[in-house]
Amino acid sequence: MADKTILVVGTYDTKDDELGFLARVIREQGGRVVTMDVSVLGEPSVPTDYSKHDVAKEGGASIAEAKAAGDENHAMQIMARGAALLAARLYAESVFDGVIALGGTMGTDLALDVCAALPLGAPKYVVSTVSFSPLIPAERLAADIQMILWAGGLYGLNAVCKASLSQAAGAVLGAARAVQLPDPDKPLIGMTSLGTSALKYVVPLKPALEERGFEVAVFHATGMGGRAFESLAAKGAFACVFDFCTQELGNHIHGSNISAGVDRLTNAGLTGTPQIVAPGCYDLVDIVGWQQVPDKWVNHPHRAHNRLLSSIVLNQEERRHLARAHSKQLATAKGPVALLLPEDGLGEWDREGADLHDRTGLQAFLEELRATLPANVTAHPVAGHINDAIFAEAALGIFDAWRAAGVVKG
Repeated sequence: MADKTILVVGTYDTKDDELGFLARVIREQGGRVVTMDVSVLGEPSVPTDYSKHDVAKEGGASIAEAKAAGDENHAMQIMARGAALLAARLYAESVFDGVIALGGTMGTDLALDVCAALPLGAPKYVVSTVSFSPLIPAERLAADIQMILWAGGLYGLNAVCKASLSQAAGAVLGAARAVQLPDPDKPLIGMTSLGTSALKYVVPLKPALEERGFEVAVFHATGMGGRAFESLAAKGAFACVFDFCTQELGNHIHGSNISAGVDRLTNAGLTGTPQIVAPGCYDLVDIVGWQQVPDKWVNHPHRAHNRLLSSIVLNQEERRHLARAHSKQLATAKGPVALLLPEDGLGEWDREGADLHDRTGLQAFLEELRATLPANVTAHPVAGHINDAIFAEAALGIFDAWRAAGVVKG
């Protein structure tokens, strides 16, 4: 019995066989299919439900304009804009329940825009020859995007690529059947953190916020987690954010691959979402643990967290630079910003007596923050450590005052 409908997106002039195979597997498993052609030059063997002309028109252009663009990059950007707008409209109209897109670099570029246009909970699958590749910047990823490596998929069907495509077809249909969509009527708090060996505030804060009637989503601030946080913040998904681990900003500034993108610490503010912020683990820059330590860090202390991740400890001048970066990002906020500044440390490893304790470095960072803080940010000194009870109490005090004043809804 057909139950869920999957939108299958791709260039049907060059990937007709592969896209048709995906659709066939979905139907064999009891799902329904609608098709969207995002090609420019050729034609599919069988008409699609949404043609390339429909796609271009949705984006305010035409196939003739795409052809006249002069290069395939420009042409595909025209199609990407139209595909994203069309997919968003069709999903809002309940035409489909999940999307799967197929491609190499061109198709993946377009697929990322389509996925970014859909809301949290809409199953989004990209089958790509460059899945997991560093070609894909963090800021292009939707919060709940799923990627599957398209092995052996450069040209035509074969046993290798059928194995990938059939799994992908089952995955998107299964996701559409199983997904539990967020409750739009329950206010959501977005919180950033690391594991509780480094940052412990989540332990008291999550139940306290839930008791107040809020859902709490905690994002692991190791690049992709911060990216998901920023992606949702940009869509105004949060009633308030508790952004207490901003380490990814330092990662990005110092060129680490473990980045949440250039817009870290900005999207909640740009949507006017109330922000309670603390620069947890600001003193560390994460690098890929299995790669050789870059030359710029050879004279810095570092801490191997596991075989995947190592952390470099910043010196005083680097901490001052990072403080200025925090001020610059927060200055763009259009909503209220409260900045908590624990005076005894911002990570478990920098407590007095711990391996990475550096009182002078902490004071330099806090001093620079106070000196450069924009007028739209209110500083709240905390006479303790970020992992002490006093910190969580201070955060809840601000939150409760904002709720009472109607700043935070819910």
